[in-house]
Amino acid sequence: MQIPIKRAIESVPGGMMVVPLALGAIIATLFPATPKFFGSFTGALFTGSLPILAVFYVCMGASIDFKATPYILKKGGTLLATKVGIAALLGIIVGQFLGEAPVSAGIFAGLSTLAIVAAMNDTNGGLYMALMGQYGQPRDVGAYTVMTLESGPFLTMVTLGVAGLSAFEWPVLVGAILPLLVGMIIGNLDREMRDFLSRAIPVMIPFFAFALGAGLDLTKVWQAGILGLGLGVAVVVITGLALFLADRAIGGNGVAGVAAASTAGNAAAVPAIVAANNPAYAEAAPAATILVSACVIVTAILVPPLTAWVARRVGPGRDAAAEDAMAQGTGAEGRRA
Repeated sequence: MQIPIKRAIESVPGGMMVVPLALGAIIATLFPATPKFFGSFTGALFTGSLPILAVFYVCMGASIDFKATPYILKKGGTLLATKVGIAALLGIIVGQFLGEAPVSAGIFAGLSTLAIVAAMNDTNGGLYMALMGQYGQPRDVGAYTVMTLESGPFLTMVTLGVAGLSAFEWPVLVGAILPLLVGMIIGNLDREMRDFLSRAIPVMIPFFAFALGAGLDLTKVWQAGILGLGLGVAVVVITGLALFLADRAIGGNGVAGVAAASTAGNAAAVPAIVAANNPAYAEAAPAATILVSACVIVTAILVPPLTAWVARRVGPGRDAAAEDAMAQGTGAEGRRA
């Protein structure tokens, strides 16, 4: 007897990402001691998102042609500038009314400029790459090598007007890009290795998604309440729309823009780091941490099905269509030769 597990999962929008992610989050919330209890390989499935992502990077890199490098810079730079620009604009506007302090009472109690900027500023790279591995093209995944500059507190501190701290030393930046570059070199030197490594890309998505979900505590949404839920939705709607339009403006189909409309897990640590370097934000940091944590979970749940829906609704962008036509033309010339 055969059970159509794969078909059932794929019937859910973004199912290969959403279903394992939800399963990991539920287990982590209800049975948080599971990884430690079982340990060994079982525990590694819950905590191995970074190693899986590192391998994912190599395999994705192998599928990227060196000719796509200008595209990666254009796509990544556009998404980076749009995401950071939206966060900066909102920070400037909200900062005029709130300053450094959080709202002290009412339904918006705890909301601060710090929380808004930290939530809007940083894309969940693992989620973006996994979604692009399923709904985009390899070079769209590679665009995140440029978007890694969002990570950490530096750009948030710049946006808030705090100077003097950089989250990026050169080994960290090189380390974030190196697996992808190694994969690109291998894939461009040997087409057979490109084919071999490329086949592993879709297989790793559910495993990475499960590990990502296992790092999410759904109680954070409850603690943050309606405000946390609303801020998470705002991140998806506001940055998602801006990124979608920016992606379309440079010839993409908008899917990469929507896939980038999330909040990274490491963004939850940004409020405390900012407060440690500027006491003016000490009062806002505790509530901001909870709100940003809620945004991580809410956006991780909303972005995959939204990306899947957009991918079904739109066709290939101009760049993708041109690339396909070029590939077909090259193939025809090869056959004639």
